[in-house]
Amino acid sequence: MDSKQSSNGYEQKNALDAPPDQYLCVQCYQSIDSDRKDEHEDWHFAKDLEAEDQAGQKPATKQSQIGSNVPQLNSKQDVAPDYPPPNYPPPTYPPPRSAPSVAGPIRHHTNQVIEAAKIRARDEQQMQNALQNLQQQYQIYNNEIEPEHETDYYCNCPIHNYQRMKWHRYGVQQMWSNAVMYPGEKAYNDSKQNLGLFTRNPYTLRVVSPYGYYQSAWGVQRPQPGYHAQSIHQTIALNNSLNTEAQANIDAKEPKMNIWDDESLDAAMSRVSIAASDDKKRPIKASDKDASDEQKLSSSSSGDRSAEKPVRVSRFSSFRQSIGMKSSDEKVAAKTQKVTLKGRDLRDAIIAEENGRWPDEQWRQIVTIYQEKVGMTRKIADLRARHPIQYLHLLRSGYFEPIPVAWANQASNPLKFSIEAATGWRGITPAWRGYEDTAEERLYWVLNHREGSVGLRMKPDFISEINMARARMATAVEPPPEYYSSTDTCHVQHTSTGYSKQVMPAPFLAYDRPEVSTDDTMILLDVSGSMDFDPLRPNYNQYLITGYSRSTQPKNKDVAKAIIRRFSDAMANHDHDFRGYDLTTFSSSANYIGTINNHNFNEMWRKVRIGGGTRVMTGWQKVKELHFQKHSESATHHPVYGWQAGPETPMLRLLLLLDGEATDMDEFELDLLGLSWAHVTIFLIGVDGCPHHHRHANELQRISDVNHHVSFVDAQGNTPERFVTHELLKRHLGYELSMSEFEQIEELPGYTE
Repeated sequence: MDSKQSSNGYEQKNALDAPPDQYLCVQCYQSIDSDRKDEHEDWHFAKDLEAEDQAGQKPATKQSQIGSNVPQLNSKQDVAPDYPPPNYPPPTYPPPRSAPSVAGPIRHHTNQVIEAAKIRARDEQQMQNALQNLQQQYQIYNNEIEPEHETDYYCNCPIHNYQRMKWHRYGVQQMWSNAVMYPGEKAYNDSKQNLGLFTRNPYTLRVVSPYGYYQSAWGVQRPQPGYHAQSIHQTIALNNSLNTEAQANIDAKEPKMNIWDDESLDAAMSRVSIAASDDKKRPIKASDKDASDEQKLSSSSSGDRSAEKPVRVSRFSSFRQSIGMKSSDEKVAAKTQKVTLKGRDLRDAIIAEENGRWPDEQWRQIVTIYQEKVGMTRKIADLRARHPIQYLHLLRSGYFEPIPVAWANQASNPLKFSIEAATGWRGITPAWRGYEDTAEERLYWVLNHREGSVGLRMKPDFISEINMARARMATAVEPPPEYYSSTDTCHVQHTSTGYSKQVMPAPFLAYDRPEVSTDDTMILLDVSGSMDFDPLRPNYNQYLITGYSRSTQPKNKDVAKAIIRRFSDAMANHDHDFRGYDLTTFSSSANYIGTINNHNFNEMWRKVRIGGGTRVMTGWQKVKELHFQKHSESATHHPVYGWQAGPETPMLRLLLLLDGEATDMDEFELDLLGLSWAHVTIFLIGVDGCPHHHRHANELQRISDVNHHVSFVDAQGNTPERFVTHELLKRHLGYELSMSEFEQIEELPGYTE
């Protein structure tokens, strides 16, 4: 598949939809009258206190991870002090009063983001499927365009039915926005009732519709290439502007003092109390009096300088205190007290969230290892020290820990949520606009903040992606003639004459150690419905897809079959082990086919079933389970994060075959960043002259550049199979395989049907 869309069926479900005069509680999800909101929240607070008393829990006390003095807060101070970035791993967190044992039940932790995600996940996939089906029905091929109304009045047409489904989710959208918004932000949606000059949606009046203006409302409206291009340009510019503004706003709201230094916090609070007390009792100074009072005092004191007279209190000062007006010192003291209390509350919230998410030493060890493997140890420590608001926000969203294994087989999870800036469906980070989903957002956040990254790795916008794909496509050349084979699929099927031009892979560079006999080789094959489709390439008018044209080349499933056969036979000759290699397939779910070898290949291939979506995480999870079942003695299993490799666990070497971008490809790439025991070689099959293929190839190249455990080879059109197999073997085996050695191990025995 060429886009992140799933082909599962959909079913409309009821969602939360709170009326305007009702309050939707995020703790118990009850809808109550707005005037009873405070009473209801007090009841929850009392219940929480009662539960804590019964459990014998004590609030977290002092923490002194970072020893720096709290700066004197000034009413004119707006810039945070420049703390030097920490050069140590995240601090050890205080263990809970009673940590569960490793073999005990899973500790269920929750927060507002987790609860909102549970509600949103109920029908997230159904809504995505509904939009995809609607776009196919009205022949709209760009994912970002929704079909417009057929008529001005509401009817029972498919477009209005989809609109009603969206309206029914406004309550869910509001709950999600409340859970992920940063301080000072306001939620919005695309409701037609909020149109006008006072709408909160910044895209309504600043981005033109891809349908343009003055189209008849009595027929099916069609997107216009010119307006669509203008809409993309305006959206990109507005995304960048709003992202920059949002990041600056939250940076300015971060505490100006070190919330982790208790001694400085206590000193600041004591200074506040002393200043406030002295200000109330302090008589006005001589400098505060008018000139006549000074002259009178001077003349009266000249007669007897040895005896000082007390200074009279200003009448205005007494009047100001009587009506509740505060002096400048009192205002500074009040502001300092407020900021200090907020800092303590923020610190307590962070500690509570950390203890809830990582309740014992096993959890913390897994999280620490993950942060080290991903390369974010220092960045996370810096966030915790200098940007605690953002740290808590990302902590609640699970950014600092491995992906739970249960998410792989769920229809929807917090890494599969769509991000739609124009309609108000938010992401997690301050600069969330422009990403396609929450997995892509988290992936690029990690890439931008991991150690060793040079510069800011911005996600290319849509126009840049298309332009780079076309530029890559223009670099294709004829494949080396020495790899010609009359048994290649394109020659056997006589689809067209000769090979298609290919983009030559980057020169091979070895990063992981070469393959050894204990390594575990497996094959993971995409069997989504597109593998059996007639190859099609999109027709573009500027950036608008107007249709598709057929390409004269074999189907993707036939190319994949030929490559797997050549690869497995060459590997058997190289390893001198003819027992074969495990083959797993995936589409909407995963299926273990069995061990394939030269003798049973055709029998095993008959078990392969084509059809479904493209969810690579289901297959990846199945492969990991098979690998650790073989080597369980050297690994440990965690109830949430799954199998954890040990020092003696053999390396998994995986060949992954894809024919497009999986719906959860970003989640897969994100998971690979935290692993050092797996090397993945990807073969991407594409349609000749298809920008979508080269767009995905560029994405894989960016991932391969930052994660040396991932490498890839791609081919388009009529594929030179020997050339592809040779390049795949180089990367899979981890060394420069010479042409002569390749010719020796590719000697194929005769096949029998």
